[in-house]
Amino acid sequence: MTFAPSALMNDGRTIPLIGFGLWQVPDDVAIDATLAALQAGYRHLDTAAVYENERGVGTAIARSGLPRDEIFVTTKVWNTEHGYDQTLAAMDRSLSLLGLDYVDLYLVHWPSPATGDFVQTWRAVLALHEQGKTRSVGVSNFHAHHLERIIDEFGVVPVLDQIELHPNLQQRPLRSFNAAHGILTEAWSPLASGELLADPTIGAIASKHQVSAAQVMIRWHLQLGHVVLPKSVTPERIRQNIDVFGFTLDAQDLAAIAAMDKGQRTGPNPDEFM
Repeated sequence: MTFAPSALMNDGRTIPLIGFGLWQVPDDVAIDATLAALQAGYRHLDTAAVYENERGVGTAIARSGLPRDEIFVTTKVWNTEHGYDQTLAAMDRSLSLLGLDYVDLYLVHWPSPATGDFVQTWRAVLALHEQGKTRSVGVSNFHAHHLERIIDEFGVVPVLDQIELHPNLQQRPLRSFNAAHGILTEAWSPLASGELLADPTIGAIASKHQVSAAQVMIRWHLQLGHVVLPKSVTPERIRQNIDVFGFTLDAQDLAAIAAMDKGQRTGPNPDEFM
């Protein structure tokens, strides 16, 4: 069993650096996959209302027998629930499905800027924090200008920004903005939705260290200071994805991966996604 180290968030709490991503995992499959992740040493689970697997995740948490305070649980409010009252209700639904009294981190999933409601959604997230329903508050898919708007409006800096991030989309300006404001950067699609598993540059580095391509990319994220969310439903790959502490990428490896940046997304641009 492998345990990931934790990073300190700007609210004084900590978050495990490797989380188990549950995007596109059906509710029934999520039970066994989450149990496999917990058995492999993951202590950070990342779900969302729109993933429609919160019930399965909660079932796995209950079946695991682990103390609640040993598991870091993230969920997110979806775009159709933006707005103050809608967000409060969305959290209650998520907690009911998860079977939990609180989550460790609640995120605004996308800014969905056409409505402008992400500002009121953030106000509701802050209220949920005051109510004890979430221990920490953050955002997902926010550009710097979205972050500036909510920080200016409320004076509260999110603990992290979960963004698409992988060797083909390295997001250096946004990562720099986050670092300057004490916001952790968390990577979703850290392997470019699997598109980079056969990449020759990554493959050469994997051969050099006698590890998998996925392990190379996860290790790259960690060495850059990212929180990373690999996803798999295969027990062996689940175990492999957290077993990344037995090697270190050297300067040559990091330079080769840095040169891969194409600004190429696998998902939508947050300024355009509603």
